[in-house]
Amino acid sequence: MQGSIEKRGAVAIAWFDNPPVNAISHEVRQGLMDAINVAVNDDEIKALIIACRGRTFMAGADITEFGSSPKPPGLPEVVMAMSESPILKVAAIFGTTLGGGFETALACDYRIAQAGSKVGLPEVKLGILAGAHGTQRLPRVANVDFALKVMTSGEPVLVEAAQEAGAVDRVTAGDLIEDAVNYAEELIAAAAPRRPIQDMTIDKAKYDEEYFARFRESIARKTRGLNAPERSIRCVEAAVNLPFAESVLVEREMSLESHRDPQAKALQHVFFAERQANKVPGLARDAALRSIDSVAVIGAGTMGGGIAMNFANVGIPVKILEMNDEALEKGLGVIKKNYDATARKGRLSEAEVEKRMALLTGTTDYSELADADLVIEAVFENMDVKKEVFKTLSNTVRPETILASNTSYLNIDELASVVEKPERMLGMHFFSPANVMRLLEIVRAEKTSPDVLATILRLAKAINKVGAVAGVCHGFIGNRMLSGYASQANRLLLEGAAPHQLDQVLYDFGMPMGVIAMADLAGLDIGYRMRQALDETQYDVESAYLYDNLVEMGRLGQKTGAGVYDYDPGDRTPKPSSITKKLLAEAAEKFNIKQREISEEEIIERCFFSLFNVGCNILHEGMAYRASDIDTVYINGYGFPAWRGGPMHWAEHAVGLEKILDRIREFADIYGDKYWQPSPLLEQLVADGGSLRDIQNS
Repeated sequence: MQGSIEKRGAVAIAWFDNPPVNAISHEVRQGLMDAINVAVNDDEIKALIIACRGRTFMAGADITEFGSSPKPPGLPEVVMAMSESPILKVAAIFGTTLGGGFETALACDYRIAQAGSKVGLPEVKLGILAGAHGTQRLPRVANVDFALKVMTSGEPVLVEAAQEAGAVDRVTAGDLIEDAVNYAEELIAAAAPRRPIQDMTIDKAKYDEEYFARFRESIARKTRGLNAPERSIRCVEAAVNLPFAESVLVEREMSLESHRDPQAKALQHVFFAERQANKVPGLARDAALRSIDSVAVIGAGTMGGGIAMNFANVGIPVKILEMNDEALEKGLGVIKKNYDATARKGRLSEAEVEKRMALLTGTTDYSELADADLVIEAVFENMDVKKEVFKTLSNTVRPETILASNTSYLNIDELASVVEKPERMLGMHFFSPANVMRLLEIVRAEKTSPDVLATILRLAKAINKVGAVAGVCHGFIGNRMLSGYASQANRLLLEGAAPHQLDQVLYDFGMPMGVIAMADLAGLDIGYRMRQALDETQYDVESAYLYDNLVEMGRLGQKTGAGVYDYDPGDRTPKPSSITKKLLAEAAEKFNIKQREISEEEIIERCFFSLFNVGCNILHEGMAYRASDIDTVYINGYGFPAWRGGPMHWAEHAVGLEKILDRIREFADIYGDKYWQPSPLLEQLVADGGSLRDIQNS
């Protein structure tokens, strides 16, 4: 870290340079203390500007210090010393000033920011809170509404919004440092007072208990299961009701409590897992990358349209191919409706909608895709249909064009067998709705070249997706594991669990919805059609009895107003169905399954232990590089609660590998090896006292 003091008359600039993002390491914290001491002891210096070189002002804590006690001075000590020092201080904000960086800026008397920059307190996403007095200073200098929004969402906000709230004093579109020096000189000339935020007070009458109750209710759905947002709210309540010296003690208590919370360890595991997922063993960091300046999508349905939006959103033109003009116009119309809905919510301007739509063009002619750098197939989930698409593409596009399938289950190697130069082929499995879900499951085929894989990994980041690499197997990582999870859920129904009971237990665990409600939402006819192409040895006939009968009755799920559940017209709330209850009783009798009371604990164990066991098999077979990649897939693609760290982290750290293996063996004795064959990897780890962290495939 390079730190220095530059004097410009009565104004001094304390420069900090700690690439790549000026993380607040021990050296930076000590440098801040030293800069304050130098300025205070130099009679010529009347104002001190805190400034950074590189691409951003201080962007937060040094992540290498996570999980350990930082070497003193700690940031709370530093910001308190800064705030109390007699020298006038100005923070020169640019880039992404987050977490401890924003807290450092709040320890200054004034803040000037580069237009378009962002500030924020994202600690809640790591299960902790802004413990260097951020929870106390922000509501005092800005307003409680703004502070609560920033702290409980963890999302960065533009400095223009921060200025409107009072957290930033001036925004400039010019040279930040020159304008910061001019601003400091203005303050000196005007004999402007120091403004220690700790001396500011908040109007208690405006923010009473009812106000905080309403706020809690407004974020309850988004923060379900999370502890850190509530702790941040308590800190803001303390800022409103207590003097600073007392309220910082509440912040300290809440901060220590959050650091001890297993949720913090889980969320920090997720933070590192998402970054690790982009690193493929054996793939050189400097691997040659291909340019992706134009994309084509085959299919204008719900999935194809959503995929296309990802690229239009970041300025990449897309051609969408459909078999006829009617399907094409319908697909483009749905995309326009999606953008218009976003605009109505104030998240896009009309001009931005038109700009994105202008990047989307339709065609019914394969020859118009010839110049695309990447073509993504998103047609019906049928091997023969997809092979025909790729045969046509292979004969149409340039030899260097990357070809990708959005298949959820099918063998990418088999699809690649019909492609000339199969090394350009891989899977790009988007999740519905594709324009919203963060996960992109990247399937590396046997012949996929390193440069193609590296290019798609980079592209995933460019379109704001979390990319995770899987090997070629049925269902890859996510859907292969889902088969174990759904299989046990369906068996539990046959054994006596009511659909609404099962779904409620899974929801209370933290899933966005239960597996039965999810099936109704997706449509029961999807699985029905897939089963029609299989023989009875390839699926669970006993569980299929319920779904096949429902579909043949015309009960396809929410879209027909009835599925496993009943639905009132215009209401998506699932209601228990007497028809489903009758069919489950029939199935139990037909297949000689004794029905009984099922406990919540058994539902959790059977659904999630089976999910985990399949995950261990995926890791054992080398279909995933790391257990943390599996966690990344399940959190971002299937809604597994991030605060539990993903299914692999949860199983090892919240339950324990030995306990899970014992239960799997017990279930195997009861139900047979068809469903409960312990993973060899799990057996090995328990026998050796090993950890999932030790497993990395190459």
